[in-house]
Amino acid sequence: MISNFIDGILQYHFLQNALITSTVIGIVAGAVGCFIILRGMSLMGDAISHAVLPGIAISFILGFNYFVGAIALGLIASFIITFISNNSKIKNDAAIGITFSSFLALGVILIGVANSSTDLFHILFGNVLAVQDFDKWLTIAIAIIVLIILFIFFKPLLITSFDPNMAKAFGMKVNNYHYLLMILLTLVSVTAMQSVGTILIVAMLITPASTAYLYTNRLSSMIFLASFLGGITSIIGLFIGYSFNIAVGSCIVLTSALIFLISFFISPKQGYFKRKVVSS
Repeated sequence: MISNFIDGILQYHFLQNALITSTVIGIVAGAVGCFIILRGMSLMGDAISHAVLPGIAISFILGFNYFVGAIALGLIASFIITFISNNSKIKNDAAIGITFSSFLALGVILIGVANSSTDLFHILFGNVLAVQDFDKWLTIAIAIIVLIILFIFFKPLLITSFDPNMAKAFGMKVNNYHYLLMILLTLVSVTAMQSVGTILIVAMLITPASTAYLYTNRLSSMIFLASFLGGITSIIGLFIGYSFNIAVGSCIVLTSALIFLISFFISPKQGYFKRKVVSS
């Protein structure tokens, strides 16, 4: 079975595109996901991943690449959520709920107008085996840009993630770094649509990063481990999906969840079995 998968990669261009694209997405999603879980913004990732739906539908209606509409609507949603949270008594989770549901409802309406159910189905649930060369190179370019930005702004993002009050005391513009992270989150969410779809994007962002968090307290080590886990689970998920002719996106997510479950019990930081032995 493994030999058939390897032969398929060597022979079929579509499978090569799928392998490269899913691996790149897994790596960059793992890196960005570390900052998302440290800031307690898991719901924000879920909201943005669904808020891009009307942008995708608009792109189909107007006849241009869905990346443009998805990124535009994702950024608008993130800015609206942050603006409401910072300028009203409404808490962040309520702002996310209002914006998320409104954009999702608008997306459902526009889907009917777009009248392109097949393509939009792939956006909702992912279809990495159908990735074209242009989308592959665009994904690689976005991933490189995101990783470079994370490298350049690593220290300020680290400080504002762990202690925003201290960052303000140092004169750092905390809100600016928050918006920067929202932009990166939107870019990653849009690229991840190709592999797992808008429904499961949050899993690629959160699960590898959460697994890495169980093994280390250093953010730099956490990012490298989460990126590795994101990449390797994408490869394993692609192998399972291709070999058994089932949804690749779902296989990637379940593989990542299985690794997290195993890590929950065996990781030294979690110490689940150690506590059981001591208590007994």
